[in-house]
Amino acid sequence: MARRLAEAGLEACFSYAGRTASPITQPLPTRVGGFGGVAGLVDWLRGHAITHVIDATHPFAAQMSRHAVEACAQTGVALAALERTPWQPQPGDQWHSVADMAGAVAALPHGDACVFLAIGRQHLADFAARSDLAYLLRLVDPPQEALPLPHAQVVIARGPFTVEQDIALMRKHGITHVVAKNAGGTGAAAKLAAARALGLPIIMIERPSVPRRLILDTVEGVMDWLHAAPCAERGV
Repeated sequence: MARRLAEAGLEACFSYAGRTASPITQPLPTRVGGFGGVAGLVDWLRGHAITHVIDATHPFAAQMSRHAVEACAQTGVALAALERTPWQPQPGDQWHSVADMAGAVAALPHGDACVFLAIGRQHLADFAARSDLAYLLRLVDPPQEALPLPHAQVVIARGPFTVEQDIALMRKHGITHVVAKNAGGTGAAAKLAAARALGLPIIMIERPSVPRRLILDTVEGVMDWLHAAPCAERGV
């Protein structure tokens, strides 16, 4: 998305949440960090003469998406979400769908198991209630503090990963179950195919609810939306 905006010569700003130590460099001016809630986002939109917002956050960054909906409603700024289509179970998959992290914890197996906890680092504490299990964590950055899971192995790596890489990872660590967020798209889908190939069950956390907004599933769709806008000058 950032590349297409830059190629089109649109005045735009790329905003990172700041949760990754070394984010990927983008071809646009970049800001890092939160806005200070809805009020802070409203001030920032007005202060930078923003006319359009593209919500390209992770599907599980529900708070930011809710704030974008409210702030754009208050300021009259056009809003569209660039959202990946959710994954759907394929033949051979063993999915157990749950609504949230608490549901995922409740769905964990009893007895000996080694769980590939493919959810990032923000919600690890939710799984401390099942500290009897062994876990594998794959993180972009090394943890800066003690993990809440005493029996956890950590692999530091940045995706995307191939199916072969994820099969090898799961075999190496003796994975018996996978916990994943339904992020959708292709960038993180290798673990699903690997679990399918190995016959492993997946506890799939479905997406949180977000207020109604325009949702587009391709970069080209977003570009068409931008170019259809009546104003000649756009700040995105």
